Amino acid sequence: MAKMVPVVLCGGSGTRLWPRSRKSFPKPFLPLIGETTLFEATLQRCADAGSFLPPIVVTGESHLAHVDDQLGDLPGAGIIVEPMARNTAAAIAMAACRLAPDSVMLVCPSDHHIADVQAFERSARQAAALADDGWLVAFGITATAPETGYGYIKRGEPIGPGAYQVERFVEKPDLDRAREFLADGGYSWNGGLFAFRADRFMEELEAHRPSIAAAARKAAEMGREEGRRFHPDADAFAEIESESVDYAVMENTTRAAVVPASMGWSDIGSWTSLRDALLRDGEGNTVNGRAELVDCSNVYVETDGPRVSAIGLDDVVVVVDGDEVLVTTAAGAQKVGKLQGAARQ
Repeated sequence: MAKMVPVVLCGGSGTRLWPRSRKSFPKPFLPLIGETTLFEATLQRCADAGSFLPPIVVTGESHLAHVDDQLGDLPGAGIIVEPMARNTAAAIAMAACRLAPDSVMLVCPSDHHIADVQAFERSARQAAALADDGWLVAFGITATAPETGYGYIKRGEPIGPGAYQVERFVEKPDLDRAREFLADGGYSWNGGLFAFRADRFMEELEAHRPSIAAAARKAAEMGREEGRRFHPDADAFAEIESESVDYAVMENTTRAAVVPASMGWSDIGSWTSLRDALLRDGEGNTVNGRAELVDCSNVYVETDGPRVSAIGLDDVVVVVDGDEVLVTTAAGAQKVGKLQGAARQ
């Protein structure tokens, strides 16, 4: 089996976990679960030299200092510095243009949590074998709840042990449809993890989004190297349309496959998803810092100093970071990024 090249996508505005996460210091670079940052944990999951080659990190100028610091002197690692944000199709295309055509790319968001690393490695090896045979593979995260914040993947015909053709990708559903998907059993969450050969990805991009493919190739050809960093040509890169890899390629190719994966995955997309990924007490509460809870359930408290005291709360999040305080219901946690304070910082 061909070794995989981890392509670590490192962007985002950092607003959904405000006030802990800021635009200047977004969640991939924070130790939200244990002592390791989400970015460092992503690199560590792909560290087995028997399965993985050195990674390529795709990031922007604003995150470059954090990437350099946490990537350290990892041998063979490369960094593609995007001059501006152009979504995941462009980021993956830039990496594909920098790799040998037969390279198997393992696309990994840098800000997700995976509890079961061995299960991830098994799924990655399975996806890589399919990718080497010409499939464009999505990881289908086992759905454990009727989530409305994720897209879904409907499994089609089997193409091997534990692997299926994709029947269709489904947009984020309403609650009733999400419940139907969960009951059906044939749907998985789309976790944004993919595997494909570099040449196959570019072939599909050229077939379905030729202007993105052409601009990406031009940006790569005219770019410049600076040590382990590669800077695509800014003018050519600016011509790339901003579109996700899902819309540009995965929903259009006839060679989309899915590998179901049960590996304790979370996108840590809100304070409640972080709460659910951490250890909780018998009442469902999680506390990080000085706090006292009385008659509370499913409450998340994080404070970097001031003591938090709470009585009689249920499904509430309290976060204290410096002079910023966030209090929200669990249902409201998805709207944190809309706060003016989050937008400013």
